[in-house]
Amino acid sequence: MSSLKEICSGLPLHALPKNRGRKIGIPHAPVRTPNLTEHEEKLALKNSLRYFPPDLHPVLAPEFADELRHYGHIYMYRFCPQIEMRAYPIQEYPCKVMQAAAIMHMIMNNLDPAVAQFPQELVTYGGNGQVFSNWAQFWLVMHYLSEMTEEQTLVMYSGHPLGLFPSHKNAPRLVITNGMVIPNYSSRDEYEKLFAMGVTMYGQMTAGSYCYIGPQGIVHGTVLTVLNAGRRYLGVENLAGKVFVTSGLGGMSGAQAKAAVIAGCVGIIAEVDEAALLKRYKQGWLMEITDSLDHCIARLRKAKKNKMALSLGYHGNVVDLWERLVAEFNKTGDLLVDLGSDQTSCHNPFKGGYYPVQLNFKEANQLMANNTEEFKVLVQESLRRQVAAINKLSDQGMFFWDYGNAFLLEAQRAGADVGKEGANKGEFRYPSYVQHIMGDIFSLGFGPFRWVCTSGNPEDLAVTDDVAKSVLEDAVLQEVNDSVKQQYRDNIRWIEEARRHNLVVGSQARILYSDQNGRVAIARAINQGIAEGKIKGPVVLSRDHHDVSGTDSPYRETSNIYDGSALCADMAVQNFVGDALRGATWVALHNGGGVGWGEVINGGFGLVLDGSTQAEECAKMMLSWDVSNGVARRCWSGNDNAYETICQAMEKDKKLKVTLPHKVVDDDILKQALLIFH
Repeated sequence: MSSLKEICSGLPLHALPKNRGRKIGIPHAPVRTPNLTEHEEKLALKNSLRYFPPDLHPVLAPEFADELRHYGHIYMYRFCPQIEMRAYPIQEYPCKVMQAAAIMHMIMNNLDPAVAQFPQELVTYGGNGQVFSNWAQFWLVMHYLSEMTEEQTLVMYSGHPLGLFPSHKNAPRLVITNGMVIPNYSSRDEYEKLFAMGVTMYGQMTAGSYCYIGPQGIVHGTVLTVLNAGRRYLGVENLAGKVFVTSGLGGMSGAQAKAAVIAGCVGIIAEVDEAALLKRYKQGWLMEITDSLDHCIARLRKAKKNKMALSLGYHGNVVDLWERLVAEFNKTGDLLVDLGSDQTSCHNPFKGGYYPVQLNFKEANQLMANNTEEFKVLVQESLRRQVAAINKLSDQGMFFWDYGNAFLLEAQRAGADVGKEGANKGEFRYPSYVQHIMGDIFSLGFGPFRWVCTSGNPEDLAVTDDVAKSVLEDAVLQEVNDSVKQQYRDNIRWIEEARRHNLVVGSQARILYSDQNGRVAIARAINQGIAEGKIKGPVVLSRDHHDVSGTDSPYRETSNIYDGSALCADMAVQNFVGDALRGATWVALHNGGGVGWGEVINGGFGLVLDGSTQAEECAKMMLSWDVSNGVARRCWSGNDNAYETICQAMEKDKKLKVTLPHKVVDDDILKQALLIFH
C-alpha cells in the first residue's frame, strides 16, 4: 500500500508496479469504440509512451496496445496507485504551499470509490466525466503540486500537466482547460478519436475541475427544482402524497432519491445498473429497492395514499416503468404520477449514457462494444417509446421537465414527438427546468455555492453550517423582495435537512444556493472562523459550473435567454478569466458538461480561505464578479429579475457600472420598420 509521500514522489519508474489490470467487483466505464485508423492507433500508443523513458517501452507498449484494443482508451491500469483513495486531512499532504495541498485534497476526493462512478477509469460522474485521461497524469500532477511554490502556476491541458510555470503570489496556482477543441471539429465522433489518442478530455463540469462533492452537489438543486415544480405546476407548498418519477442513480443522478425524500414526496427512480442501485442503497440514499414492477406500483399506491415520503429504486429500465404507468391509467383511470423528469446521461447516449429497453444491462454493453450502429438504432427506438408514454401521461395532467441532460434533444434527434409549434431553437414540448424554474433563480443571482472543510473534521462542517444559517437568517430580515426571501428560507430549510439526512459522501462539504450578498457574507464569516480558530483548517470555496455565470448552454443554463445569444459563450469564458484576475486559487474552462460535448462551454473555480486578510479580500472581489457577470448578461438579454438584481448591486457598489437595456415597448415599430424593406 502506497503512502501520500510515495504518491507525491513522481511516476514509479525504477521498479514498475505490478500490472493488476482491471479490478474485479467495482463498476467500470463502458468499452469505448473510437474507430481509430492504423495511423491513429500508432499515434495513441506513441502519445501514451512519451510519459516514460525508452527502456520501459518494450514492457509498456504491448499492454497499452491491449488496453486500447479492449477498452478503446489507454488508462494505464498498471499505474493505478495502491492507496486508499480519499480526501485526506490537508496537513497530511507533503506540500510546500497550503493551496497545493487543498487541490490534492479535492483531486483525491473526486477519485474516491465512494464518490467516483468509475474510479479505475478516473471517471467521477456522468459516464465520461474524467479527472485525468490516464494514471500517469495523476502521478505527475501530485508530484508537481508537492513541489509547487507561491511563485509557480501548474498548467493543465485536458488532463495533461504541461508543467509548473513561473508566476507570482497573487496568480492562480492552477489553470485548467478541458476539451478546448476548435469548434468545427467539436463533434462526438472526433471527440472519441481525440480522447483515445490522449490529446483531449471530457471533464464534465466539476470532475475535471476537481470540485465535485459527491451526489450532495446536486441533491440541493434537485430539492429546489422539485419544490418549485410543486409550486408552479401543482400549486402546492406541501408535496406529501405527490409522486415524482425519474431515472438514473449512477453519478450526479444518484441525488434524486434523497432529494425526493427531503422534498417530502414519493420518488420512484429507475436504474439499469444494479451496482449503482446497490451503492446508493448501502449509502442510505435509497430507502427501498425492487426489481418487480408489480411491487413498485403497489408500493407507490400505498405511499401515495398514506402521504409518506419514500425513495424507491426500481432495478430495471425506465421505459418499462413509464409504459407500466400508462397501462395502470388505461386499466384503472388512476394517474399515479404527478411530476416526471429524467437524469440518464443522454449527453452520451450511445456510449453508456442511455440503455435501450429492448436489452438487459449485460446485453446492451456487449452490443455497444460490438455493433455501435445497431445499438444506436435501439437507443433511438427506446427514446421514442419513452416519450410516447410520457406524452400520454402528460395529456392526463402529469408535469414533465427536461433536467438539462439532453434528453429532449436526443429524443428529438431520434424522431420522438417532442416538438413545439413556433418554438425557438432549444425549445421543446416540455420545458427545461432552467426555463421554468432554475432560470428565475439564476436571474436573482442565486446558484450552487459550496465549500469543503479540508481538515476532514465533521465538527468544522458543523461550524460552517451554523455560520451559513446565521448569515441567511440575517438576510431574511433585510429589505429584499419576496422572491429573494423565499430563496433564503428554502436554503435555511436545506441546511437543517442536510444535517438531518447526513448527506456527506467523501469530503466534508456543503452546498447551498446563495446570491452575491450571501456568498460574500458566508465566505467572510468562514474566513473569520478560521482566523479565530473555531474552524481547524482551511476551507475551499467553489460552486457547480451550473450556475449564474459559469455556463453557456442553450439547452440548459442559458435556455431562458431569448435575445439570440443563448448560443454564445462569452459569459463563461469571461467568468473564467475574471475569476483568475480576482484571486481564485484555481480556475477551469471546459467544453462539454451536462448536455454534452460541443453543446456547452462552462467554467469553475476553487478559492482557499486560510483566515488571512488577503483571502477575505480575494473572496469579496472574486465572488462578487462571479455572480454579477451572469446577472448583468441575463439583464442585457431582457430578464426583469436580473435587471432589478443588477441595479441593486450597482446601488451597493458604486464602482460597478453595467450597461442596462432599453426595452422596445411597441412591437408595431419593428413591423413597420421591416415593411420598408419588403
